[in-house]
Amino acid sequence: MGSEGPKTITIHVTGFKKFLGVSENPTEKIANNLKSYVEKRGLPSGLSLGSCTVLDTAGEGAKSHLYEVLESSVVSADKNTNGTVVWLHLGVNSGATKFAIERQAVNEAHFRCPDELGWQPQRLPIVVEDGAISKAKETSCSSESIFQLLKKKGFDVVQSDDAGRFVCNYVYYHSLRFAEQKGHKSLFVHVPLFSKIDEDTQMQFVASLMEAIAATC
Repeated sequence: MGSEGPKTITIHVTGFKKFLGVSENPTEKIANNLKSYVEKRGLPSGLSLGSCTVLDTAGEGAKSHLYEVLESSVVSADKNTNGTVVWLHLGVNSGATKFAIERQAVNEAHFRCPDELGWQPQRLPIVVEDGAISKAKETSCSSESIFQLLKKKGFDVVQSDDAGRFVCNYVYYHSLRFAEQKGHKSLFVHVPLFSKIDEDTQMQFVASLMEAIAATC
């Protein structure tokens, strides 16, 4: 068994562009700057940062791009059969003052306003064949352990069972479903605006979050 080599974890990160009410999305800046940030900081052995992608803040109209990101991550992982892939999705909660680890997504699209491509579903199932809009999918990441590690590092973080019903929940549900099918993992984390928690602290948080994911996978 030793010939398999050490277990490796590759984390692929997504953020979102602007949307109604949020002209500058902190997750866009985090996703764009994360590679250079972790290069300077360094990552633990066995952990690597894969792709960093900024998604349109849209549901149905941006779904094909989301699946391109998910599929390409799996293709690269296939080259390393002992590797685990984790999709880490970052979204902003403009009313929040703390980071929130989202433990689940629900099969319901109910947008309070149109997304950036003009779609505004009302109480629609995200994946029809999955059944009722009350159906939930939970992350297979160790959310409690990740939460405890981040708390110990002094970050203002909570756990949440409600990722909303907007684009964040929509992307998370698709990602959890895809991860389940492929034997990998997905996690969604909401961050506040930079006016609530400054950019440097948020960059530190995301780097520490990656390390916590790797330590508990």
